[in-house]
Parts: sequence; C-alpha cells; structure tokens
Amino acid sequence: MTKRVVLLIPTMDRGGAEKQLCLLAQNLPRDRFDVHVILLTRDGPRSQKLHDAGIPVTVIGKRFKADPSAFFRLRRELKRLQPEIVHTWLFAANSFGRAAARMARVPRIIGSERCVDPWKTAAHFMIDRQLAKISETITTNSTGVRDFYAAHGIAAERFTLIPNGIETALPSMRSRDEVCDSLGVDPQRKLILAVGRLWPQKRYRDLIWSAELLGTLREDTTLVIVGDGPQRGELLRHRDAVTIPTHVRFCGHRDDVPALLPHADAFWIGSEYEGQSNSVIEAMQSGVPVVASDIPGNRDLVIDQETGRLVELGDTADFARQTNELLDDPTTAQALGTNARNRIASEFSVAAMVQRHAALYEQTASREQA
Repeated sequence: MTKRVVLLIPTMDRGGAEKQLCLLAQNLPRDRFDVHVILLTRDGPRSQKLHDAGIPVTVIGKRFKADPSAFFRLRRELKRLQPEIVHTWLFAANSFGRAAARMARVPRIIGSERCVDPWKTAAHFMIDRQLAKISETITTNSTGVRDFYAAHGIAAERFTLIPNGIETALPSMRSRDEVCDSLGVDPQRKLILAVGRLWPQKRYRDLIWSAELLGTLREDTTLVIVGDGPQRGELLRHRDAVTIPTHVRFCGHRDDVPALLPHADAFWIGSEYEGQSNSVIEAMQSGVPVVASDIPGNRDLVIDQETGRLVELGDTADFARQTNELLDDPTTAQALGTNARNRIASEFSVAAMVQRHAALYEQTASREQA
C-alpha cells in the first residue's frame, strides 16, 4: 500500500531547494509513495516538470508574512489529502506547514533546513525550536547547516543528513568556440564561471574585484556571471566602476549551464553562507576546478587541495592568486577536477538522495504504526 506524502515549499522558483524537491518528487517510487506538492506562496517555473510527471501541485496563495487565511486554507487542504507524512522545506513552509499539519492531525511531520540563515532573528529561532519539538526529524543537506542550528538551540541529533542529488550530466554537444561565442567571450581567453542569484549572499562584489585583479595580472581571463536577481543593476554599476567587460561579463539567467561548464577553466563561488550549493555540485560533476569561499556549506563539497581550493571569505586577492596558480598548472587543475567528479558520482547522485528520503519516510511511517 502506498504512503501519501505531502512536500510543502513556499514557491517553485529557480532555487536549489526547489530543484531538490522536484527531483525527489519525480523520482520517489510510485508503487510505494503517493506524492503531492503544495506551494505555500506562489507557483514558479520549476513546477512544469512536476505537472509533466503527473504530480499534483496545489498553490495556497499566502499574500503576506502572517496571512491567517492562507494558514486555514493550508490546514483544510491537508485535511482533504490526509497524508501520512508532511515534509516542509524552508522557513515560511516550515513555520506555516508544521503548525497546520499539527492542527490537521497529520500523523508524522518532518521539517527541512537547507541553508545557514544568518538573517534570522531571535523570534525566528524561537519558532524553529518550538516546531522542532513536533517534528520527527529535520532533514538537511549539510553538516554546516546542522551545526548552525545546533548552535541556536536545536539538538544536532534531531537532524537527518541527506546530501543533495544531481542528475547524471550529459556530454556537452557544443564546442568551446560555440559556447564562448554565446557568452560574448574570445575563446582564446581563460573562462571562469560563477552561477547563482544576484543578491548579497553571493558576494559578487568580491568576485568582480578578484576578476579585475586576475585580469590585470594575466590579461587573458574573463569571469562570466550567470544568473539574475535584485542586485543586477547595482552589480553592473560596480563592475563598470572597477573593471571592464572584457574582465567581467553578466549573461543573465540561462538554461544551458550544464553545456557551459565543461568548457570553463575554473568555477568561482564567494558566498557568505550556503547550505549545499547545487551550482558547485554541477561544476564538480563537470570536472571543473572550483575555487570557493571557506564556509561550512562549501567545505562539505570542496576538500581543500583535493577536490578544489578554499579561500578565506572576502579575500579577493587570494581568489585571484589561487586561480592563477591553477591556470598556470593545468596538471594540478585537471587532478582537482577529476577528484571532484569522482566524489560527486559516488556521494551525490539523485538515486542516493531519493533512496535516503524513501528510507526515512518508511521508517517514520512504521514508527507511527508501531
């Protein structure tokens, strides 16, 4: 008999948590699980794959932070579906969803924390601690996230660690010349990629300075920033104030990142905080040497000097120095890339991520029946 599982998340935007939820929903065995997805706030582009897979998607339509009507609509929907398990993802869904599931008498409730969240106030952490008490467990993708919340009063043993999963990469069918032409970069230049939403967490100002230092040093590098977001205008002005488009280009959102990555000479991420970056996983899977800020989420992926290089947060000169060393030493760069690809293949597959969730759901349901 199948177990009905509701996966609850605020939106279907193009974020990492949304991608992982979609991969999980699409790949949970249909003969064991009846999966429904509820979006607390609004729909988004990622939901199309759920619709294509025949997975029911319901939008609750929360309009503001403490929207009581959305809470009661959510409770009513959970009563209608009568799931054995509700699994909530991210703060809004964790807070609304776990409380509504409790009121709807859902037998088992699981939360999920996907990122280190320094923006949270004492009130946010109080809510997290209270709702942890009604949760069977809290899934997370990173030891750094677990340790962050343990430091804020949620015992580490309440967490279940399930690393992100990544789909098997298909070989790029595009030549380097084609890729560089699509990015507006001379194919003779060294190509550095950074991928992610344009907002303060990602510290793109640091990367722009690093790219200017590296570009001035070598005169043959271009950092291409792939992504969009609320800081786009500000970052373009910053780029134009400190460097030139030859050294730093913005390419906006693109759906062909997997085809771009194999042609990159390095991948940069300078984030202030992360859970477990899907873009880093994808770069490592493509065998690209990664230079990353030395923060807990990145440390879970990049083993310094073995699968990439770690740089102290905000050290723009060291980003340039470490990358310059790799560009001057292709043998070391290739070894880092090969080690990274092997690590992702062995530890971060979609199959492993789904199997771990399936086992968790079945163990949780069996405890309810005991």
